[in-house]
Amino acid sequence: MTAAPRGSLLPDARPASLMLRLSPDFALPFVQLARLDRPAGWQLLLAPCWQATGLAGLALHRGPNLVHLVLFLVGAIAMRGAGSTYNDILDRELDAGVERTRNRPLPSGRVGVRAAVGFLIAQSLVGLAVLLSFNRFSIWLGLASLAIVAIYPLMKRVTSWPQAVLGLAFSWGALMGWSATFASLALAPALLYASAFAWTVGYDTIYALQDVRDDAIVGIRSTARLFGANAALGVGLFYGAAAALALAAILVVGGGPMALAGWLGYAGHLARQTSKIRGADPATALTLFRSNRDAGLILFAGVALQGWMG
Repeated sequence: MTAAPRGSLLPDARPASLMLRLSPDFALPFVQLARLDRPAGWQLLLAPCWQATGLAGLALHRGPNLVHLVLFLVGAIAMRGAGSTYNDILDRELDAGVERTRNRPLPSGRVGVRAAVGFLIAQSLVGLAVLLSFNRFSIWLGLASLAIVAIYPLMKRVTSWPQAVLGLAFSWGALMGWSATFASLALAPALLYASAFAWTVGYDTIYALQDVRDDAIVGIRSTARLFGANAALGVGLFYGAAAALALAAILVVGGGPMALAGWLGYAGHLARQTSKIRGADPATALTLFRSNRDAGLILFAGVALQGWMG
């Protein structure tokens, strides 16, 4: 097994990642299609799942269901990979016109559309296997999210709010994490879903700051372009809503000092990000975006510890 050739690495990948070091040359395009070289995506998809699992445990005065945490981990990796592959299939011509994405496997010709479709199906089957491990209510709830996932890649062509559509999809785990325990929904997961939606719009706006120049040239719309010089204000408003709604979700299930400490850490993290947006270059924007993994884990940890404490 040989290390992945550095010349084929993408600009926002983590060159030192174990996945890239262990990937043989033939597998590298598929690693990139699934974004396994850029784990922030599946980590952010996973965060609402784990947070909601923690909330469900807290409502029952216990910690989160560990089996559910593992299932959501596998499902998030598989479905993030499937969604990214689907996105790249649809966007292969647009990606060719953007500096950061023109070397992706499809626009660069390193993998064909037929192979990408096969890979998409394989990842989707893994996600389906995870989904079928849950109760019937959760299975139907998970399937309902596919309609949003299907239209997301098209939104950047028709609206300046594709980040909002991504928020609807990436926040779905806030509903799934709760329904996996209760086979129903309630106010707490609805509040967490709204919080995760606002959080996603905020961090994906930061991510889109990397591509503002090229997006304007090829006609890709985004909240980063829409907000323009007011990007820090726009992100700050969404982050403020995310923090307020997360607090409401925690209080609905009983709160507690550890849960509130986790929320304070989460809110402080978002505020710190907002303070660094103005004048951020692409590298800084990418760093801020990636740091949301830690923000999500801080919130989860507080809720989970509160549940384990009883």
